[in-house]
Amino acid sequence: MIQTAHIMDTASSQYTTASSPYGVNQCSKCPGDTAYYCVSCPCDLCPQCKENHVKDLQTIDHDVVSHRDKINYIPTQEICVRHPSHVYTKYFEPCQVPACNNCQQHRKHKKINVKTAYKTKRQQHRGTIHTIRSEALFYRPVLLTEIKADVKTCHTEFSLHQSEMLTKAQRLKNLIDYVVYDLLNNVLCYFDFKHRCKKQKIKMIRHIVRLRRYEHRYVQPAFTFSALQFLSFTKTALRKNIKTALPQIHLTLHTSQLSMTESLNKEDVMESLSAIQITERGNRRIGNQCLRKLTSGAELHQSLTVPGVDGCDHISCVTSDRVWVSDLNNLMLTDTTGVPLHRVKDSWSGYGLHTVNSESELIYLDRNDNINKLSKDMKTTTTFIERTDSTWEPWCVYWSPSTGDLLVGMYNYGTGKVTRYNQSGQLTQTIQYPNTGQGLYNYPRYITENNNGDVVVSDLSGVVVTKRGGRHRFSYTGHPSGSGLEPLGLCTDALSHILVCDGYTKTVQMINKDGQFLSHLLTKSQEMGRPRGLSYDVNTHRLWVGSWGNNKVRVYRYITRQHALTDEHRPRPDGDTRYTTPHHNKTHQLNENEHRPRTEEEAMSSSTPAV
Repeated sequence: MIQTAHIMDTASSQYTTASSPYGVNQCSKCPGDTAYYCVSCPCDLCPQCKENHVKDLQTIDHDVVSHRDKINYIPTQEICVRHPSHVYTKYFEPCQVPACNNCQQHRKHKKINVKTAYKTKRQQHRGTIHTIRSEALFYRPVLLTEIKADVKTCHTEFSLHQSEMLTKAQRLKNLIDYVVYDLLNNVLCYFDFKHRCKKQKIKMIRHIVRLRRYEHRYVQPAFTFSALQFLSFTKTALRKNIKTALPQIHLTLHTSQLSMTESLNKEDVMESLSAIQITERGNRRIGNQCLRKLTSGAELHQSLTVPGVDGCDHISCVTSDRVWVSDLNNLMLTDTTGVPLHRVKDSWSGYGLHTVNSESELIYLDRNDNINKLSKDMKTTTTFIERTDSTWEPWCVYWSPSTGDLLVGMYNYGTGKVTRYNQSGQLTQTIQYPNTGQGLYNYPRYITENNNGDVVVSDLSGVVVTKRGGRHRFSYTGHPSGSGLEPLGLCTDALSHILVCDGYTKTVQMINKDGQFLSHLLTKSQEMGRPRGLSYDVNTHRLWVGSWGNNKVRVYRYITRQHALTDEHRPRPDGDTRYTTPHHNKTHQLNENEHRPRTEEEAMSSSTPAV
């Protein structure tokens, strides 16, 4: 017997034997066995660490693949349905059918290797895979809890309506049975009796006619009168007897019995049925306060240089790794490495002159003040809204993710307005005057929309916020109130905060949805120079900040996900957003002030400087 010696390398978890060496990869974060590989880090991950890796906002956009994909291996080899002794090796691209080497049905079509087809398909659905891993897996515990609570609530409420409806349904059935019985026994029987009398009368008349014919043919004329008189007398007597014996039949329907009683009328039935309301089907949403919170300060995640622009006046995120950046003369698409991907040559020199819709199409202002749309593949440019009014000039645009509308900030010699266009390019709303009749805007330069539907405009005088219907909510003019503000680029985040660049203090200020100042999110200590353009990435929850006067763009992270989605931290079904920290076994209430960044006054009083 050969003695086999096992040697373990603790760094790489390599196991070898004297007869044949083999390797077992270990997770880079825990002692578990690896099953996935992060291409962006790079590192090996076990299933649990992989799930945490794609949920973390710091690594949410990393490309995580299975270890089999890493070594260019198809996860499973499927058996051909037409030839069970063979596996799929080819893929017919036009008809999208896999085939083995013996398949000849689509041999004239273009075929490629199944591994190549697998890679292509995986790349096409990369966005869906990323969404499932980073969002669906994160939302699943909360959604399951809410669904279970809704099922219990619906069952209880529906049972009450069901019992009430069964009672009324039985009463309605009894009434219908009574009406049917009355109809069959008291109404239809009269019809049948009269019908039988009519049939007998017809038979008698026919018999008399036959007798008359017989008399005219065979009876002597002397007896004709007496015979006819006898028959006439018989007929008359028969009629009298029938009238005497049979009562007068009046076919009248008792409508009072056919109609519903007061206790069960049509209105009661409709009211019972309308108690069950069927709402329109839609996607279940989770409150952001339950899932996300502010960190103690903004953390620099990435910095890049955008070639082809002199300044970063406005930014529009397309994906987590692609962004549109513009200055006074140029509009460029770049990735996170700073490589220019596309340039728009007919863009207009303005402020918030571009935005991106849900189809990743660029909507921008051209040099003729028309609003154009650039297709996702950047090959087709169409005029979405053509300028027809020479008195009003568009200065900023924003596509609304909630409604699909396009908001446009307009300027006309010292006054401004906001117009709303639907997806067909038709004007649906104009916001210009509040209830006082005075103009809301002087010079709208940047525009955005908050999660609650508020329209937020960076105006010359301050940040002007109106409701979706156009009613003025508040105007923010700096901190302290009225201290002065030069609002430039602005955006809103997942927690409905309003972020605005201030040209006076060279800071990025954060206010809540009601206009209350929260903090200076970014200050001069971040070496931003003069922040000008802002864009919030709703997928990775990062803030893109562009500088005025240079082509530097920095990406910050100041929102993190709650660690409350495990079994110990799962939100309660009744909607309470409290969670329990297992290390301290204490209950905390999540609110906006608890996790907000510190103000400058708080930072000065603390030994740790504010970020």
